[in-house]
Amino acid sequence: MSTLVAPSRRPAEASDARSIAERAPKRGRSPERIAASLTLVAIVAAAIVALADSGISIPSMVESWGNAERFFARVGPISFPEPAQLLYLTALTIGLVLCGTLLAAVISVPVAYLAASNTTPGPGWRAFGRFVTVLTRAIPDVVLAMVFVLMFSLGSLPGILAIGIHSIGMISKLFADAIEQIDEGPRLAIRAAGGSKWQEFTSGILPQVLPSWVATVLHRNDINLRGSVVLGYVGVVGLGMEMSFAFKSLNYSLGLGIALVMFALCIVMEVVSSVVRSAMLGVAPTGRGLGDRLVRRVRRSRSGSSSGLDTPPSSAARPAGTPSSAARPATSLEAALRRPWDALRIRNTVWGWVALAVVVGSVLICNIQWADLITFWAKVPAIAVQFWPPDFGNYDAATMFGAMGQTIGIALAATLLAIVVSVLVGSLAARNVAPNGTVRASMRFLLVVIRGIPEVILAIVLIVITGLGAQAGTLALAFGGIGLAGKLIADSFEEVKSGPERALRATGASRSQVYASATLPQGMRALIGHSFYLLDTNIRAATILGIVGGGGIGYYLLNAGQGSNYQVVTAIVLMILVTVLVVEGLAMWMRRVFR
Repeated sequence: MSTLVAPSRRPAEASDARSIAERAPKRGRSPERIAASLTLVAIVAAAIVALADSGISIPSMVESWGNAERFFARVGPISFPEPAQLLYLTALTIGLVLCGTLLAAVISVPVAYLAASNTTPGPGWRAFGRFVTVLTRAIPDVVLAMVFVLMFSLGSLPGILAIGIHSIGMISKLFADAIEQIDEGPRLAIRAAGGSKWQEFTSGILPQVLPSWVATVLHRNDINLRGSVVLGYVGVVGLGMEMSFAFKSLNYSLGLGIALVMFALCIVMEVVSSVVRSAMLGVAPTGRGLGDRLVRRVRRSRSGSSSGLDTPPSSAARPAGTPSSAARPATSLEAALRRPWDALRIRNTVWGWVALAVVVGSVLICNIQWADLITFWAKVPAIAVQFWPPDFGNYDAATMFGAMGQTIGIALAATLLAIVVSVLVGSLAARNVAPNGTVRASMRFLLVVIRGIPEVILAIVLIVITGLGAQAGTLALAFGGIGLAGKLIADSFEEVKSGPERALRATGASRSQVYASATLPQGMRALIGHSFYLLDTNIRAATILGIVGGGGIGYYLLNAGQGSNYQVVTAIVLMILVTVLVVEGLAMWMRRVFR
């Protein structure tokens, strides 16, 4: 009987299901999401137009190869400064960068405390903290160096202050974001026990965000080392100033030699950063860069050959009937409270003293004139008058806005080129996408090498070969952006959920199908965020490259600074500030809409 009734019911059930589906409310498209999508399309279209206007073409690059041959023939064998002078300049550059980064790290703590929503005393303080993070990021460190050179004359102090103040923005922003994401349990427990605000921060908040803060400071230190090259063009001592003198005097052999030293320093700094992070946090670094991979390999080799000094013996290795240290009662309160000098404590103590010695050595090698920090206040009013009100001087508004538009165009074109190449290189550098370990390791090594070359050095070489203009600046920024965006994309693709990828592989999907249908769609939101971060970085970097002849507003910024037209400098800085604020606002809006 049931076999006769069932067929008659199936069409009715299907009809009911269709009617229910038709009556079900359809998910409408959000107008804000549509607007964000159209804005994203408009930005990509503007980047394509900017790339077309940059003058980059394969035939012209092939034709300029003759210039490259003549340039390298003219360079001849690469030369270096005298060993003693090179050692001093290297130590001075490292000391200057370390002092500036440490200054930013210290100041970023109270700024981040005010900027974080869960620690700020009030909305006004939070707005002030966020404004400081945006302002310090927006003002180029070259402009800060110009101002401090006027106040303190030549020396290391202008470079330290310029690096430190400019770095506050990035460190405090990421530090504030980490504070907002903490587990509130320990903090609330301390508050319930009657703890003060200071105790809440030092015992309930700081231990949770310390790894993030250390990683951010070390990452910023690497960026500051690469950026210290251009500070030499405005009077900051170190390898950057010597390189600028070499290139300005057409001594390309010496200039390229110093550039090679800077490249080696950047690679060494990445390895040292991983070692320091491992020593300070007591855990192996989890990153995927060259330094982190090297530290993890050394740790594994040590653990395989160690005699067990770093790890307590297992219970299986103890004689039967011997109580563990946890179960054995303390003979006295003093013995229970005394911390033993084991291998871990000795190693951490040694690292602590080494770090202190490096900091003291950095301060000594910089030869800071501390009295200038007291006497410079008398110069502030006279110098401030020179910078206000903002004015374009002898330039008309159309010229200045056109130059700013060229800087934005260079940043857009470079970002587009970098993202296109980074998606390919970063995908092959991801563990879940690369066909084998050899390809992945090769791509990772390539990204490390690219990140080690400062964009300014590459721009100088390209300008000598291809001539002044937007082409050299765009290519230099695009090349440097591949190293940054490629690493971020590789890390993001490796962190996607593996479930959809495994499901597609189980159905017999190919590697490219898994990538196109599971990996790329999941990583698209991170890809958009990385693109805006790279664009924000490139706008500031394009300004710097203009100083060495890469086109855009940087050319006028350098001329205004060297000609003491400081009102023009202020006008240009305000233009850069507005542009950075617009880009950051768009990035925040895109992340909120597409999350």
